[in-house]
Amino acid sequence: MKQTKYLILALLAGLILTNCGGEEGQEFTAQNRTVPAVEAVQAQFGSLPLEERLSGTVRAGNQVEIFPRITAPVQEVYVESGDQVQQGDQLVKLRDTEYREQLRQTEANFRIAVAQRRQAQAALSEIESELRRQQILAERGLVTELEMEQLEAEVESAEASLQLAEAQVEQAQSTVDEQEAALDQTIIRAPITGTVGNRAAEIGMQASPNSRLFIIGDLSRSKININITERMLQYIETGQSVRIYSENFPDTTLRGEISRISPFLGEGSFSTEAEIDVNNESGLLLPGMFVTVDVLYGESEQATLIPLSAIYRHPQTGETGVYVAPGFGIETEILKEIESSGSVGQLSNPTQVEFKSIDVIARGREAAGVAGIQSGDWVVTVGQNLLVRAQGDEARIRGTSWDKILSMQRKQPQDLLQEILNQGMADQSTAN
Repeated sequence: MKQTKYLILALLAGLILTNCGGEEGQEFTAQNRTVPAVEAVQAQFGSLPLEERLSGTVRAGNQVEIFPRITAPVQEVYVESGDQVQQGDQLVKLRDTEYREQLRQTEANFRIAVAQRRQAQAALSEIESELRRQQILAERGLVTELEMEQLEAEVESAEASLQLAEAQVEQAQSTVDEQEAALDQTIIRAPITGTVGNRAAEIGMQASPNSRLFIIGDLSRSKININITERMLQYIETGQSVRIYSENFPDTTLRGEISRISPFLGEGSFSTEAEIDVNNESGLLLPGMFVTVDVLYGESEQATLIPLSAIYRHPQTGETGVYVAPGFGIETEILKEIESSGSVGQLSNPTQVEFKSIDVIARGREAAGVAGIQSGDWVVTVGQNLLVRAQGDEARIRGTSWDKILSMQRKQPQDLLQEILNQGMADQSTAN
């Protein structure tokens, strides 16, 4: 996908350079052949940041979904999407008529159980008094042993009845507590402080434990979830810096670090989830947004660095390499102009170019470390296809800065085309 983008970049920019690149807006010809116009940057020597580009999903800080715990129609809704709520604030009121009636019935059953316990206590007290009287008579020989055994059995039965009555009271109390809790669940409250979103609660709807009513989260803090593979776990770890991009804020890059990594790989997917905590006071990150995350996990070995758009696969030989302009920039002040202004220079007179094969040692998001060329060589970044079509060894070269070509690489093809068209019209207007 990235290579296709650079091919489109070369095709679009090269076409405009050919049509609009001359000092007078005309194509430059030499010995009855067209000399193509291209752009080039100077290769550098250094280390390449090692990055892993991943896709992430944004969640709000402490983001939770709100479900009712009981089934009942919605009677009142107190909040709207976007409202700020505090922990404990009322969100929804469900119809409570049935739950109040059930509570009244359980309270009545509880009172019955309490009364039955009192009866059992009274019966036990009565039979224990009778047993004490019979024990006195038994000491005088006036009561038989059989009568005493019958009384003792009656006492044991009365004690069992009391224990059963006490258990029934506890059961009735538990039922009352359960119904009170159910009645309390007819008022749904905010479990956290945050912002309400995705309201689905409407008056009259039948709510159930499967009905999501709201999402609440702290929008000032965000959490970005990314999936990392088993292979990535060998070099990605907590604490590593990340850069966060989105087409929704193209001119802003957010920074953070990997906060935590789950140690459990998903069955079949052989990947796990990492989380990035990000301060979102600016409000750029919205829950549910997809973002691009670059994980920075180190640096490559020292090598000659070139922009990725300079790497070209020659259609005739199949070799991977770059077009180099050996003599460009030696006799001009173009280096000083580019370094001082960061802009682009004028098109040069026809100068020699040659295709050199390279080996890619390390590849980053915007540049690559290569072997096969030297630091300081001027490499063509836009217009390689024109050189192949022209079947020549000369080109008119416009020197450009690294910042400009890297900026071009980040743009979408349609945005790039519009920018080049605008630049071409500006050059033609200046020439006229």
